[in-house]
Amino acid sequence: MEAYTAVISLLRTLDQPYISELFHGHTANALDSLRATAEYFHDVLEKASNRSGVDIEKIKSLEEEIRIVVSEAEDVVEMKISEIIRGDSWTFGILQHQDMLPVVEKMDTTKKQVMEILSHEADQILELTTDSFIGASSRSDPMLSDQLKDDIVQGLDDDLEIIDKRLIGPTSDLDIVTISGMGGIGKTTLAKKAYDHLPIRYHFDIFVWVTISQEFRYINVLLEALHCISRQRVIVNTKDYDKMNDNELADLVQKSLKGPRYLVVVDDIWSRDVWDSISQIFPNRNNGSRVLLTTRETDVAIYANTSSPHEMNLLDLDNSWKLLRDKVFGLEHDHPPELEEIGKRIAGKCQGLPLIISVIAGHLSKTVPKTLESWKYVAKTSSEIIASHPNKCLGMLGLSYHHLPNRLKSCFLSMGDFPEDFQVDTWRLIQLWIAEGFIRASSGSRESLEEVAKHYLEDLISRNLIMARKKRFNGEVKVCGIHDLLREFCLIEAEMTKFMHVVRTPFSPAQKPNFRRFSIQKRIEDAYKLLPPVARSIYCFPYLCPPLELRIKLLRILPIDYHDPIIHGFFSDFNHLRVLTIFPFWYRPVQLVITKLFHLRYLQIHCFENIPESISELLNLQTLICEGPSSGITLPRKIWMLKNLRYIRLEGAIYFPSPRIDNNLVTGMPNLEELYGICYSSCTNEVISSTSNLKRLIIRVHFRILHNIPDRPLDMSSLTKLETFKFYWIHYLEDSIKRFVFPESLRRLSLIMCSKFIWEEISSTFIKLPNLEELKLKYCRADDDVWIMSDKDIFKSLKLLLLSELNLKRWEASSDNFPNLKRLVLKECEHLQEIPTDFGEIWTLESIELHDCSTTSEESARNIEQEQEDMGNNILKVYIHNSHSKL
Repeated sequence: MEAYTAVISLLRTLDQPYISELFHGHTANALDSLRATAEYFHDVLEKASNRSGVDIEKIKSLEEEIRIVVSEAEDVVEMKISEIIRGDSWTFGILQHQDMLPVVEKMDTTKKQVMEILSHEADQILELTTDSFIGASSRSDPMLSDQLKDDIVQGLDDDLEIIDKRLIGPTSDLDIVTISGMGGIGKTTLAKKAYDHLPIRYHFDIFVWVTISQEFRYINVLLEALHCISRQRVIVNTKDYDKMNDNELADLVQKSLKGPRYLVVVDDIWSRDVWDSISQIFPNRNNGSRVLLTTRETDVAIYANTSSPHEMNLLDLDNSWKLLRDKVFGLEHDHPPELEEIGKRIAGKCQGLPLIISVIAGHLSKTVPKTLESWKYVAKTSSEIIASHPNKCLGMLGLSYHHLPNRLKSCFLSMGDFPEDFQVDTWRLIQLWIAEGFIRASSGSRESLEEVAKHYLEDLISRNLIMARKKRFNGEVKVCGIHDLLREFCLIEAEMTKFMHVVRTPFSPAQKPNFRRFSIQKRIEDAYKLLPPVARSIYCFPYLCPPLELRIKLLRILPIDYHDPIIHGFFSDFNHLRVLTIFPFWYRPVQLVITKLFHLRYLQIHCFENIPESISELLNLQTLICEGPSSGITLPRKIWMLKNLRYIRLEGAIYFPSPRIDNNLVTGMPNLEELYGICYSSCTNEVISSTSNLKRLIIRVHFRILHNIPDRPLDMSSLTKLETFKFYWIHYLEDSIKRFVFPESLRRLSLIMCSKFIWEEISSTFIKLPNLEELKLKYCRADDDVWIMSDKDIFKSLKLLLLSELNLKRWEASSDNFPNLKRLVLKECEHLQEIPTDFGEIWTLESIELHDCSTTSEESARNIEQEQEDMGNNILKVYIHNSHSKL
């Protein structure tokens, strides 16, 4: 896998537009040769990962050589680029070509070795057909199928009831019922419970269970089905099966299932191709037969049946504890009361995954005596216990990983970069993947790298490997995470494949890790000194971050020249660094000698003071994140020299300079898509016109710089691609709504702490935005307290309306004002008397949510819900979150 990642990274480096401007003649020819060889390696590795049942051990033995030679080639190319930019090299000289020759020759030698192997294995690797194998290679363990064979289960009653209803449902057509979820969550257990459930046994005439392995053989599925059928009905002598070909066996299965009402369980199916190949053997006789399918991949479930699959959820704490307790003490035995609290803590560490609970329970069952102290020790060492059962735990989840195409493996393993229980914003994850070089658009594709990365993320979520922690109302994923067990697998696999090294324990100079990606997740003195100079990515996380008050005190008492040794100056040694993320520490500001790092694409630092002009040397920088108490800080004027910047994300209200350098207007930032955290006073016409491709703009006004607020409108009409706009006043100012001229492209709009407006301006201003889907008004104080909407005030596209802590008392509106509203959220609107009663007539409305609102508005919401239920509309749901509410 790391060989594939290295190849993609080299190709991304060679694809950079300035390559053709920097290299000419023989050197350019050498780069063309490197590109052609890298493309060849890419194709070979891609084809090998997409084939199953092939012995590719000979190629695997060369993967390490491919990784080394490709990485070395990229090192040389990047070093030559840096030398040219610094003026240390002959741009057109023979020296460049001579430096390139050794790596070109090594690449050619390795290519010849691969070609020689493929010439002997071509029939197996490059000319495979799906008649024999479909899917990906497997490292399956025969023990894994028995992981959850124990009859003790918890938390499946509701799931079983849902599956039973689908299986015994009234439809007479053949129905495909699907169960999806991550490995170890209990899909097979649920299917087995349904398969053996008495109501199901009485309903169907014949039962078939087939298990699909990753190494799929069509004939094995047919034989397994026939053996199930032959135990219930006499068809032909089982000895005759050996004399039949695939078509004859398939015909026999079909004929055997044509008469009776059958239930077939297809367990652990991995791909659409597999379903296409076996679905034809299930006849539809309009007699209520069913196929129950389990899969780890949600898109396979949807492909088999477009109706919503039954997605299994992780167990809650109560059911986790019950499962742990019953597996340790048995269903008929009581547990010592003193073990319940620590037992629940142990169960909580399993994060709701039955597979882990079963492993921990097995360990506790063997623990003698079962005392409070012994269980406390298990609570402390649960990670080590899980790691000591690789076949049961990591092996089960490893099947999902090894089934991934190569392009997704590096993205998945990168989740190990983050500490345990870390939740990462989707935008941040996507930008990191791009900066790391994991994402490359296919030739001829018009998709941007962000769009490709989003598809990768959606794919990994569909495969239940990455978890969507937070979503927007429209289903877009805002925040991602990963289960601790999957993270542990990432760390082991990443270490084994030399993909990444996570610094969690001290290591000596003799153990200097031969990696290129590092995540420092524990404070280890001078650990950075042992990192190799070819490091591509360095992640630094807070070790034990004190509360804000303590951090402020520490900063006051530390010497003015104090710098944490882990960040003071040493980054300048990593000339190949692409990603540097320093999550908030309590130390003083980073010393920006990192501006020598020409290849840096992603920079996240903690800001306390102005960023120096020398940042303009980071010509490849795509993402700049400055965190910390940064209000009043000014970005350098030469920030406009960074033409590759796509994301600028700042905390506080930072001044963004004019795009004039030496009195000349620069060409702007054509690639900038997000500008987050700039102050209102710097939003001049020059800045707006020089960032014409912005998609997201977030502006703040801080009370410290109120005297600098210009008395002029903010005309954003030229930002024709702007989709998201947020405005934080942080103080109440005059004419807040009239200050803006919005572009029609706007989809999401948030105004926070605005004042000095009237509600009529909200209607008249925002109905002019035809694409507006989200409107959020928070902590706003209008000059009036009544919002009366006329028949002409129609928010045509609005789907989410959030009102929080407003002085609104009366709201007069009809369903016609919000024809497409899906979600209405009211927070701490204590003065609002009621919700417009006509809102129940909005046929798209799915939910009304109230948080700490008035009792009269709560009552009006309940009345709307009840009225709709009486009319047979069960779609609209009302959710009331209020400490004084009885519900």
